[in-house]
Amino acid sequence: MSANTATTTPGTPSGSGFRIPKVPFWVQIVAGLVLGVLLGWLARGQDIGWLKDTLEQIGGIFVRLLKLAVAPLVFFAILVSITNLRKVNNAARLAGQTLLWFMITSLIAVAIGIAIGLITNPGAGTGLTPKDGKAPENTGSWIDFLTGIIPTDVITPFTELNVLQIVFMSAVAGIAALALGEKAKPILTLSEAVLELLQKALWWVIRLAPLGTVGLIGFAIADYGWNLISKYATFTADVYIGCALVLFGVYPLLLATVAKVNPVHFFRGAWPAIQLAFVSRSSVGTMPVTQRVTERLGVPKEYTSFAVPFGATTKMDGCAAIYPALAAIFIAQIFDVQLGIQDYLLIAFVSVVGSAATAGLTGATVMLTLTLSTLGLPLEGVGLLLAIDPILDMIRTATNVAGQALVPVIVAAREKILDHDAYTSATSSPIDDDGVRGADQKTGVPVAA
Repeated sequence: MSANTATTTPGTPSGSGFRIPKVPFWVQIVAGLVLGVLLGWLARGQDIGWLKDTLEQIGGIFVRLLKLAVAPLVFFAILVSITNLRKVNNAARLAGQTLLWFMITSLIAVAIGIAIGLITNPGAGTGLTPKDGKAPENTGSWIDFLTGIIPTDVITPFTELNVLQIVFMSAVAGIAALALGEKAKPILTLSEAVLELLQKALWWVIRLAPLGTVGLIGFAIADYGWNLISKYATFTADVYIGCALVLFGVYPLLLATVAKVNPVHFFRGAWPAIQLAFVSRSSVGTMPVTQRVTERLGVPKEYTSFAVPFGATTKMDGCAAIYPALAAIFIAQIFDVQLGIQDYLLIAFVSVVGSAATAGLTGATVMLTLTLSTLGLPLEGVGLLLAIDPILDMIRTATNVAGQALVPVIVAAREKILDHDAYTSATSSPIDDDGVRGADQKTGVPVAA
């Protein structure tokens, strides 16, 4: 053995110095969930007002930081994604296939929601009455939905965070840029730079997700308590079961039969986005992670940059399919309204056509009021569900984001542009770019750049 050769004993620090083991990001999230539940239970059980207020502030700051980037992120993401389609062969076909599979998966999801609601009768035996509800301040209707797409000016949609109008303006700008060709190149270069800047900043916010989890979950427990949750036990279980059936039943089946790929690799690759969506309750806030994991699963970047932003604002299997179907049945039973076959068909129609109303933000009030107004159900029923909404929104958003990654994989596989080697190696391929240098090969922890 030469004098320059050094040996190290397993378990001891190497010559380069002791390194603190990296904690996997999913472990950080789980730890935040556990700590949040404990602190929330303590704040409610011991009536510790300052602790409850602190948890509310921590969770609120995290959500506000996510929302801060939403308006410009959506605008530039959609604009750039549309212009990137010029780099893809059969762009129109890919866009059509994407929209088609968005609709197919939404129909399956809403059918599952209706079936579970009819089997379990979530509104029966809750002890809730129509007097417990009140109409929300902001409601949705088809007139508002159709007329509200076109903004009255270019500033208000950003200040009021009207994502649907922002999507409209960005789509128009993207199509105009395509029509201008080379003349629009300086604008596209600037847009791509701004988008990268926004995504990098958002990655820093994403790193705060474990801390945000403590605040969001802790305040939910401290504010609502288990007594309130127990009144909605059947409905809550229905939403979680319905989302789980879609997430772990329908999606794997589609991957195995339609895309003809191993579903296990999909979940291993997409899990960082799914777990962040569960905590943040924002499809748009999770969009940079969703886009990275979809690329990691072997979907071409040019197509991913279109499909994921498009999906983050229109593809909502949890919020716009399963949830409104169950909620409509729940509210109808509370108000003693009988729903017929035509009503269930209307629910399916609203779920497929009105998904864009949800717009990838936390909560699904607009979509719910749109569904109820279409069915002629009392809007006061929304007030019954607002109390429990944050608990439900976590699994809904996780389902949304999983679907937003799923459809590009299915379309890419069917169009034979999926990199199968990248897909099967997604478990060890690092998430990189936009604020993250990479992920530890063993732990999967994002490393700040």
